Amino acid sequence: MNLLKALATVSSMTLVSRMLGFVRDFVIARAFGAGLATDAFVVAFRLPNLLRRLFAEGAFSQAFVPLLAEYRNRRGEGDTKQLVDRVATALLLAVMLVTLIGILGTPLLIYLTAPGFSADADKFALTVALTRITFPYILFMALVAFSAGILNTWGRFALPAFTPVLLNLSFIGMALLAAPHFERPIVALAWAVFLGGALQLAIQLPALKKIGMLPRFDFAPGDPGVRRVLKLMGPAVIGVSVSQISLLINTVFASFLPSGSISWLYYADRLMEFPSALLGAALGTILLPSLAKAHAARQQEQFSALLDWGLRLTLLLTLPAALALAILAVPLLATLFQYGAFSANDVLQTRAALVAYSIGLSGLILVKILAPGFYARQDIKTPVKIALVTLTATQLMNLVFIGWLHHAGLALSIGLASCLNAALLYRGLRLRDTYRPAPGWLSFSLKVAAALLVMAAALWLAMGDNSTWLAMSGRHKVSRLAVVVAVGICAYFGTLVALGFRFADFKHRTVT
Repeated sequence: MNLLKALATVSSMTLVSRMLGFVRDFVIARAFGAGLATDAFVVAFRLPNLLRRLFAEGAFSQAFVPLLAEYRNRRGEGDTKQLVDRVATALLLAVMLVTLIGILGTPLLIYLTAPGFSADADKFALTVALTRITFPYILFMALVAFSAGILNTWGRFALPAFTPVLLNLSFIGMALLAAPHFERPIVALAWAVFLGGALQLAIQLPALKKIGMLPRFDFAPGDPGVRRVLKLMGPAVIGVSVSQISLLINTVFASFLPSGSISWLYYADRLMEFPSALLGAALGTILLPSLAKAHAARQQEQFSALLDWGLRLTLLLTLPAALALAILAVPLLATLFQYGAFSANDVLQTRAALVAYSIGLSGLILVKILAPGFYARQDIKTPVKIALVTLTATQLMNLVFIGWLHHAGLALSIGLASCLNAALLYRGLRLRDTYRPAPGWLSFSLKVAAALLVMAAALWLAMGDNSTWLAMSGRHKVSRLAVVVAVGICAYFGTLVALGFRFADFKHRTVT
């Protein structure tokens, strides 16, 4: 399998999803702005979304995919299908229980995760109502993550990568068509979450049937495979979800800040998620099963080469993305969101959070490359220890930064903590001799650094004064931003080519 081709497939599907995600955020920002109702929905959606990333796409995938690869490579189709049936049954029952508990205990959950909302009875009640509608999303997405893990292990990357498009379409449709018919229009967004989750699950079932892995009910909690997944999944909840736990704790801090703070963080985070998903999630998706196969086949050199390929590609693409987000924060936010209820002040407040987040973009994505290096080898303890250190550091930085940077301080804490997490994971891989850097890193680093300097200068000159972006018409913003971004891309990659960089070097990394 050609990894670069697989990455292009996943990234292209993710690009479609993220572009629709920006349309979705544009529609939401125009209709609801950054106020009480939007804050309530962000908190309501964050709870099931956090649990989804903790138990479904995060911990579950990291525990299940390496074991699935082991069964497929060493035990044959019969044992693999039995594992799929039994793990699916255990997952379904467990997440149904979590969903029921969450719906019944929503008031307590809101009080714990957004205690500042309790001072406003209307805001608290609205958040509770929205959360109860969105909570079943975790059930749908746990099963979606399960299906995606199987399809990715079979090399079917396109459909799982396309699936999130359905959530964005659900948001857009409900916001434009259904919201006016609700007494409180924001409720339409909660139902969009429910509908989007159901659609994402429905689209993957035929693909599972086609490869003969559509699960049947088979309750066997004592099955060795099920028990191994549970054993790995427990500590992995912490290991792969530090950033999500930090975001949740940040919501607690932000709930005491002025109204709009949570929304400003949300819109900045949405922009950060674009490169994070386009590269980080895509690379993590293809690397985990590939690393697991290399480990199962005891191909240590191939394992190290996969990590090296992923690290170089990550730095090559995320460093310019992070720098561009920081420099072009106002042009990007003004172009995407400054319409209707989203004011110029909202742009400036969100800009502060986006610049702070951008500091940690490369670290955030590197974690998604480095962590699979441990999980593919079923080493859970090391990432968990590192995650606990990172989580503690995040909260200490929150206490230091929030007083003088307010909501931007919370974003800065997550950015710096992501870099710390990545550095400790890298150190762990090197100490275990799991990863050995290939030759050429010094030359690679110098070329990238020079290209970044040229790109920064080009962007700074091309974008002009920030205040002009706040006063432009929407059409003018779009056309000018397109030109500025094109200038930055040409400056960066043109400099690399002029320095002798050869992109063909990334085309030959394959895994069998």
